[in-house]
Amino acid sequence: MSELPAPDVFEAARRSAVAVTVHDAESFEGMRRAGRLAAEILDLLVPEVRPGVTTAWLDKLAYDYAIDHGALPACLGYRGYRHTLCTSINHVVCHGIPNDKPLRDGDIVNIDVTVILDGWHGDTSRMYLVGDVKLKARRLVDITYESMMRGIAAVKPGATTGDIGHAIQSYAEGEERCAVVRDFCGHGVGRVFHALPNIVHYGKKGYGLGLKPGMFFTVEPMINLGGYGVKVLNDGWTAVTRDRSLSAQFEHSVGVTEDGVEIFTKSPKGLDRPPYF
Repeated sequence: MSELPAPDVFEAARRSAVAVTVHDAESFEGMRRAGRLAAEILDLLVPEVRPGVTTAWLDKLAYDYAIDHGALPACLGYRGYRHTLCTSINHVVCHGIPNDKPLRDGDIVNIDVTVILDGWHGDTSRMYLVGDVKLKARRLVDITYESMMRGIAAVKPGATTGDIGHAIQSYAEGEERCAVVRDFCGHGVGRVFHALPNIVHYGKKGYGLGLKPGMFFTVEPMINLGGYGVKVLNDGWTAVTRDRSLSAQFEHSVGVTEDGVEIFTKSPKGLDRPPYF
């Protein structure tokens, strides 16, 4: 689940450097377990996402799996939210609410899940293709996955949060002519659901907070086919594109290592991106 960025995010990152938790080796083990469980839930949903299935049913499957494996859904009860998953379909950018409306042939849907296992948060999301999806939507999903992975590839000690944003923006906007959403960002994660640092998915090389081994955070770009404008609906959660263009998102939780980055939420079955079959 994304957070809103602070005003003047790059200056805020500099001021907040002392507030970012640096974790030890034992903490990496906790995040691996939580991240794996979150990824297992998204793997579980792969054969379930099809035309006619409701997102409420997917939400129940995710809840049951988390509880059965000794975890708690982090979103359930968070700021009044009543579900395990966020399910964002087509022009919904993020924080879509599960309901009883069936998925339709041609939909694309982002499913976002966070579990708490032994006090650690595993936070991840993935895109799913529902039935026969048009080429432009498939292309957007591919671009969004590549954007996330380019951002993650920029993570290493001595790099900055601006390097992550630049890697994403230069590809998604510079090469692919899509738009990076500005209204939401990645966030620190660990024993706290949303913490510093903010990970903004656009930016300049060398700007922002310097990365150190032991920092944990999410990289979760939202990419639109049209403009980057977003509005939040009256339910207080659902964010949609202002121009009704399609939007996609992927998310991994990662940790900065001594020589690079570790992804905590990779799929145990290798199902990190569609097509899954």
